[in-house]
Amino acid sequence: MMKPSGRPIRLAFVWLAAALLAGAAQAAPYAAFVMDARTGEVIHAENADTPLHPASLTKMMTLYVAFHAIQRGEITLDTEVRISQQAAAEPPSKLGLRPGQTIRLRYLLRAAAVKSANDAATAIGYAIGGSPEGFAARMNAMAQAMGMTQTRFLNMHGLTQQGHYSTARDMSILGRHLIYDFPQYYNLFSRRTADAGIAEVANTNRRFLDSYPGADGIKTGYTQAAGYNLTASAQRGEVRIIATVFGGTSTADRNARVSRLLDIGFARAPAHAELRWTPPAVAAAPAPAAPRPASTPAPLPVASNTNAPPSARTVRPSGLVAAAMRPPARPGTAPGAAVAVATVAPEAIEGALAEALGLLPEPEGDSMAAAPDTGPAEIIMTAQAIDPAAAPLVAPDPEVVTRVSTSGGHHWGINLGRFPSRDAAERALIQVALAEATALDGGLRRVVQRSGGFDANVMGLTREGADLACRRLQARGTTCFMIGTEETAG
Repeated sequence: MMKPSGRPIRLAFVWLAAALLAGAAQAAPYAAFVMDARTGEVIHAENADTPLHPASLTKMMTLYVAFHAIQRGEITLDTEVRISQQAAAEPPSKLGLRPGQTIRLRYLLRAAAVKSANDAATAIGYAIGGSPEGFAARMNAMAQAMGMTQTRFLNMHGLTQQGHYSTARDMSILGRHLIYDFPQYYNLFSRRTADAGIAEVANTNRRFLDSYPGADGIKTGYTQAAGYNLTASAQRGEVRIIATVFGGTSTADRNARVSRLLDIGFARAPAHAELRWTPPAVAAAPAPAAPRPASTPAPLPVASNTNAPPSARTVRPSGLVAAAMRPPARPGTAPGAAVAVATVAPEAIEGALAEALGLLPEPEGDSMAAAPDTGPAEIIMTAQAIDPAAAPLVAPDPEVVTRVSTSGGHHWGINLGRFPSRDAAERALIQVALAEATALDGGLRRVVQRSGGFDANVMGLTREGADLACRRLQARGTTCFMIGTEETAG
């Protein structure tokens, strides 16, 4: 009698493992958007208004709100920020801040912009907003004023949380505001490395910056639920294009997609474009305004552009700044709302601009060169007229498309060890899944190839769930330790 072959059993076992691991191979929902930054005209859109997890693209608004607070005099670049327990406990990517230590705001801004550090972003939120809820209210007020109609922020870093969402269109709008509202800070996003006070940090976007001609920013993002996201901008001659991708399958895939989108933008955008804008209403002071009727567009929040980099100064500063405020055109909609403008003597903003320049004390080419003195400067008022507490959030919550069933805090996992083969790692995952079905409910089983073998991981857990699962497994003699999801990938 012939001995039964083990091959059918092995194939069935591998098939079962593949079925259990199928969730890990799901592609994140994909969305794309391309605009001519000079006019806001839409060049290409694909699922551009689908609510998705923005991941670390969230930090674009965190930084925008921080720049705005500096401009208003609420905080300075040299303010010593005390690090809270909550900020220090954030999972990677992180700067490595410790509870109770103090660090200048300028270093937190660099860490959040360049390294996409979650602990730095959280520390910024506490320093300016007093709490995550307070800072999120300011983020949402700013988003509403910008016309980001399909965005709602609940945290400063972008880790996956139920009800925290945005779209490819809205993130492109935000990127446009960063470029034109705060040109004195914008070259921060093109730095390959930066001094973050306690460490030299590398840019998560350096591969794209090094590979695409004319690229000078802006921000990467990654979570399991979001996939690989990127809002990017590049300038060639007078043409500046902004492109956003949600749901790339890897860093290389994301960068390739954005490169193709930017190529489309440069191919279709005219070499010369009139910087169009709606004549603004005049506001003489930054006093809070009464809540606006729902039918009245909110003013767009912008800042001084008297220090725009030479590459952006294609017209006099006032015209460029105003043009930057025109929101991207949407099919069937009228041009964007007007913005509030005040005429201010140069000495009134001299101190604020000098402080702003202090963010980047070391030379970075001539991108920080001041504009020539042409007399009284036309300066666009920021969203000082917005009362964050009165700004309604986007409601009702849309269904946010995700690749994994996750909710707030599900960015932890467990590691069962490193195995010599993929089959061995898959067997370990199946055994644990069967033994701890309750503790690991909703977890995503993944085999990750490393230089020394194959790691068996279960991701998408809460911190408490991961801790409980590990303790139960360790009690039965199974190797297990907790791991945090790498939030931002280069």
